[in-house]
Amino acid sequence: MKYIVFLDRDGVINQDSPDYIKTPDAFHFIPKSPEAIALLTRHGFDVILITNQSAIGRKMVTPQVLAAIFDKLKTGVAEAGGHITDIFFCPHAPDAGCDCRKPLPGLINRAIAAYSMDPGHSLMVGDSAKDIECGLSAGCAKNLLVATGNGKKAVKSLADKGIIPDFYGKDLFEAAQWIIQHVKPV
Repeated sequence: MKYIVFLDRDGVINQDSPDYIKTPDAFHFIPKSPEAIALLTRHGFDVILITNQSAIGRKMVTPQVLAAIFDKLKTGVAEAGGHITDIFFCPHAPDAGCDCRKPLPGLINRAIAAYSMDPGHSLMVGDSAKDIECGLSAGCAKNLLVATGNGKKAVKSLADKGIIPDFYGKDLFEAAQWIIQHVKPV
């Protein structure tokens, strides 16, 4: 069984914004993130995006615009030699009471069901405490935190809860290097 690497989007792959990423023009890759995904792809890992996108539920972005943003992401990753296997996103506002908004594990659980995979053969990479908590709740084998985005704040938040990520690195590229050194896809 292959290993799946779940990635958060904003703050991990692309630069985050307190005003949300509302257009494809506002989407900017964090340096070396497309190359990181390409590195994972070349080493036999499937990459699935797991991302909260409440801008839809807040009526700031239409599903069509979000699809265009995802297309820009997938194109940039493909140009670097990588591949995004699938994208699972929560469109709900924070107060909607859904089960798919991280830190709840609904998105990962849906991906696990869709691909008939063992969560023990998956890893979660994020920049926030909610990403790591989501991975832990879903049973991911490893949970990695990156300093880009909200990562520096997340370290303290997680420590206050007694949670230590399996890896903490400066960016997705460093996390990808750690993954290929420490996890062997089957």
